[in-house]
Amino acid sequence: MAKKRKNIQKEKQQDKPVTLGDLLNDQLATQLKNKKQELKEQEEAKLKAEEERKREERRQREKNKSFEELLNENSMNWKDFK
Repeated sequence: MAKKRKNIQKEKQQDKPVTLGDLLNDQLATQLKNKKQELKEQEEAKLKAEEERKREERRQREKNKSFEELLNENSMNWKDFK
């Protein structure tokens, strides 16, 4: 009975799937995590720069609008103020 229990427990331990973390040494796993974090930060910086560029383009476009464009965008009815 005791032997069967030990055999069953050993089989259960061996049946666990091997993960990538088990195969890699700790130093390599740490390097990969650091690289992942670095790439994430670079992507965030790129998105932030793109957003800033778009904001600046919008500001320049707004700055360079003609009087006619500004009047057309205005929702007020100017005939009411005559």
